Amino acid sequence: MPHRWRGLAAAAALAAAALLAAGCSSSLAVGTTPADGTIIAVGAESEYADVIAQVGGKYVQASAIMSNPNTDPHTFEASASTGRLVNAARLVVQNGLGYDTFMDTIEKAVPDSGRRTIVVQKLLGLPDSTPNPHLWYDPATMPKVAAAVAEDLAAIQPSHAAYFKANAKAFTNSLSAWIDAIGTFKQHYPGTPVATTEPVADYLLAAAGADNRTPWAFQADIMNGTDPSAQDVAVERSLFSKHEVTVFLYNQQVTDSLTESFIALARANRIPVVGVYETMPEPGYRYQSWMLAEVRALRNAVADHVSSEHL
Repeated sequence: MPHRWRGLAAAAALAAAALLAAGCSSSLAVGTTPADGTIIAVGAESEYADVIAQVGGKYVQASAIMSNPNTDPHTFEASASTGRLVNAARLVVQNGLGYDTFMDTIEKAVPDSGRRTIVVQKLLGLPDSTPNPHLWYDPATMPKVAAAVAEDLAAIQPSHAAYFKANAKAFTNSLSAWIDAIGTFKQHYPGTPVATTEPVADYLLAAAGADNRTPWAFQADIMNGTDPSAQDVAVERSLFSKHEVTVFLYNQQVTDSLTESFIALARANRIPVVGVYETMPEPGYRYQSWMLAEVRALRNAVADHVSSEHL
């Protein structure tokens, strides 16, 4: 388990223990439905909760476990209230790949054969060895998630199956502006050299045809909360001092003195800086507008030399 995520598992264990100690008490029993028939659903991350909400519409109450864009997701602390929320859910969507193992701990504490769980890693058929867990930045991910959500919601409420299916289709169609923006960037700025701190937006950068010059070992070390090697740090610094990259993208939610030094070095060398997010910026964003804003920030950095450290 990556170093920065061990705290999540420990916190989840405490939350699960608290939930069990409380007798799994909740305003709703495990996997039940409120009196008005609303389906309780949970997304481990806000982006998944948003997709659930868009597909489920008026028949679903979707909540996110991790939703604060000002919080480091890797140091998120699950609580007893988190456990109660998962306890009540009929549908849960989580990322997998070790990103949100706290969900597994809570779910095991309150097993329920009626709760439906979508693990995006498994949905996409990805092995545990997949190095980059930030699956929501891949344009191919969320259409599959939306379809799976619609299928599971339909199994819970068959009478609304057509409604859920239509919403999933509408959601996928609404991604066209984002997909078009990616295609336009790739066409106009092919092979754009970029530097990053972590692989947060790497799937998006690959789709846009960008060339990430940051060594993978460096990205993985920063992501996992370990110190990168002196050699990799020197390579990263040279990308700025030698003007080998056009833009610098960093994880806006997770910064430290090393990241700040690279931001300062990029600025000193007149290289625009773009902040990318692990959880959806709120308020005012849906998944579609968030992803489109990230591409536009990248385009503005490359074409107009404009930094966008905050969305």
